[in-house]
Amino acid sequence: MRHRMVSDLMTTSVVRVRRDTGFKEIAKLLAEYDITAVPVVDDDERPVGVVSEADLLRKEAAQLDPAGLLPVLHPKPTARAKAEASTAEGLMNSPAVTARPQWTVVEAAQVMERHGVKRLPVVDEAGRLVGVISRADLLRVFLRRDQAIREEISREILTRTLGLVPEAITLRVVDGRVSLKGTVERKSLVPVVVRLCRGVDGVVDVSADLLHRVDDTSATPETGASRRTHLAT
Repeated sequence: MRHRMVSDLMTTSVVRVRRDTGFKEIAKLLAEYDITAVPVVDDDERPVGVVSEADLLRKEAAQLDPAGLLPVLHPKPTARAKAEASTAEGLMNSPAVTARPQWTVVEAAQVMERHGVKRLPVVDEAGRLVGVISRADLLRVFLRRDQAIREEISREILTRTLGLVPEAITLRVVDGRVSLKGTVERKSLVPVVVRLCRGVDGVVDVSADLLHRVDDTSATPETGASRRTHLAT
């Protein structure tokens, strides 16, 4: 089982700007390429920050209302400086939070969540910009075909990892929802099966209606007749 990598999903034709790129030029690039942010790079193509639509809108929000009907905003000094900036260096959020091509989609998603960002410049071992990965890019894993998900679970998890015979488990995948029905040897295997299936790219949820021959989770293991365990996540 292998998660998709950032290199599989990232955009490699990256629009970028320099520290001295002007406000209007940045706005023009965002509109021309239908993007919401651009990385700012130094002379060695290393990202030093990111300018987004939100950074540009601070200038508009800081304007006084000619009619005098809207309340006057009193931004913090940092926000005021950004609203008054006219080049990428003053507008950007810095330092840039970056990703590496060999990261999994899980690693990239966790970094985005931790830092509250919607995209990550992707850098090589020398720190040079080689791509950009966005939230939309990461969500593409949920566009995987059900058949591809089913084949991965059957081959990589049930057969290779857990050593189950294909006939032991009936596996269905519909719209990314995985359902498992059948018999496993030990009760302790049931949550393991569910956890591994949940980790497959494109899986939305997992339900397991599984029998077990041995209850190895109790002090006095049950053997003989199969018992049923149902898990849904």
